[in-house]
Amino acid sequence: MKIKPNILKFEFKKAYLLIGFFCCFFIKTFSQDQKYSDSLKIVLKENTYERHKKLKILEDIASYETDTNEIILYSKELIESAKEMDSLHYLYSGYLQIGNAYRLNGDLTTALENYFTASKAAIDQNLISEQGSIKIAIGDAYSIMEDSKNAVRYYRKSISLLKERVSSIEVKYLDSLNLASAQLNLGDEYFNQQKLDSALYFFGESGLLFKAVKSEIGEAYNLGNVGLVYAQKGENLKAEENLNKAIVVLTEIEDFYPICVYLNAMSDIYYDKKQTQKALLHAKRSLELAAKYGLKEQISDGYLKLSSIYERRGQYKNSFELYKNHIKYRDSVNNINAVQDMADQDSKYKISLANEKAKFEVEKKQGEVDLLNQQKKTQKIIVIAITIALILIGVFAFSLFKTNKIIDKEKKRSDNLLQNILPEETALELKEKGSVEAKKFESVSVLFTDFKGFTASSEKLSPEELVKSIDFYFSKFDSIMEKYQIEKIKTIGDAYMCVAGLPFPSKNHAYKVCLAALEIVEFVQQTMNNDNHALAKFHIRVGIHSGPVVSGVVGTKKFAYDVWGDTVNLASRMESSSEIGCVNISEKTYNLLKNYTEFSFESRGEIEAKGKGKVKMYFVSK
Repeated sequence: MKIKPNILKFEFKKAYLLIGFFCCFFIKTFSQDQKYSDSLKIVLKENTYERHKKLKILEDIASYETDTNEIILYSKELIESAKEMDSLHYLYSGYLQIGNAYRLNGDLTTALENYFTASKAAIDQNLISEQGSIKIAIGDAYSIMEDSKNAVRYYRKSISLLKERVSSIEVKYLDSLNLASAQLNLGDEYFNQQKLDSALYFFGESGLLFKAVKSEIGEAYNLGNVGLVYAQKGENLKAEENLNKAIVVLTEIEDFYPICVYLNAMSDIYYDKKQTQKALLHAKRSLELAAKYGLKEQISDGYLKLSSIYERRGQYKNSFELYKNHIKYRDSVNNINAVQDMADQDSKYKISLANEKAKFEVEKKQGEVDLLNQQKKTQKIIVIAITIALILIGVFAFSLFKTNKIIDKEKKRSDNLLQNILPEETALELKEKGSVEAKKFESVSVLFTDFKGFTASSEKLSPEELVKSIDFYFSKFDSIMEKYQIEKIKTIGDAYMCVAGLPFPSKNHAYKVCLAALEIVEFVQQTMNNDNHALAKFHIRVGIHSGPVVSGVVGTKKFAYDVWGDTVNLASRMESSSEIGCVNISEKTYNLLKNYTEFSFESRGEIEAKGKGKVKMYFVSK
């Protein structure tokens, strides 16, 4: 169970976990939140408040609003007003709320951009509590992206900040609650990695804090999660004890969604202990609660749980009926319109049997007709002639169909080949117009790589070994470019060139190309350290520069997509001025990256670049 950091109101984050874990909101109901938000909108519109209270009103609207589009709208107004009144706290809050809205919409990249901006505002104002909270939000985003490494890193940063905060102030409630949330989320992340002992350790830490701040629901969720970990470890007695305690508390506060999940977990435990009747009772209780409170997802899971139990008991008819109900509710949850009715299988079989019988009767009758027709020679000749004609038509139609399939296949092959050579948008323009207009992009990031000592090494290799070695590295580079949606431009010998920010402009092109560059360096270093790697090994240098370029297609027979401009030349100088295993960036790229906290920078000062004079350069790393 993941818990959202407490910023303005006590609120738990809903998320999805596998293997028994779950997360559940504990907030005011949506109607209550929306009602409060709507009342504040009226106050804002009437403009009867004092000017300095506007920021608090906008913050509360964004916090309690349930429509993500409205959250974004009012958060943007909050940011603008905070800038006018020079309030870094409310500036932080505005970017946090926008990040939350984009995360709920599934746009995690934009969510992270806003979270990092909020983090910068908190750092600039030395808001320690807010720094700890925003790192939980960043960790949550990485967790949803299944980037466990970064999720753990940011949860640990949050814990470090909030522990210092909790130990140094008298009023500790909100910071203690946030610290408990970070520890619980870190425990969950370790559970996802199957590091069950680490998960239990951090659940233990969070449980103590929830108890200290008297957060009844926090303790309940913590107990439930601990129970599920023990179930995963096969320690059923401890699992049963913790789950039962969680269910008792959640029943008192009428939080039924997690109760349904925990009851199903208890059902599994009792079934493993061969207490089948108890397993059935818990599964039925879970289903009854889910049905009573309209929890469709849990209704579906309840039917599936009961179906599984009956199937293992050999009661296949009951199992089948329950499974049909599971399918119905599962498809309802997933918004599937065409539901397969499994109960029709028996009737379909009967219909099929009737059709076969009817077919037999028809064939029998046709045989009688054929015997009569044999008496008429003329009719027989006509039948044969018609049959031959139909066969010829069929052969012609089949041949035409096959020819069309071959043409379609070749057309698709040609289209795929063209899209491998050119960006998709450019390929479509070339197909439609027969030519491609040159385009200017105001801001992109260009990356060059080069293998050190390649020429000397290549002289010692056979042509086959050389091609295999280069293909090994460049194929991995290609997959990295695809991962970060970066456009590969070309390879020249042992040099590799790519551009982020085209053919579709993006604001975070420098961020994406920097991540790709660091991944390339890491891959090359791993290959260098791999004693089992049989192909040639090389050291690598990488350089990046950001700025405007012009792109277009050259050639009439062998098309080539390329980019031109001083940005390309300076990116090449960044590479040639780099060092082995390093990513060298220009000052312009540095200015685009310096606010991203996951990067570290080392200023190299001004370095002479061929044809460019002295240029400021930086090494970037994680």
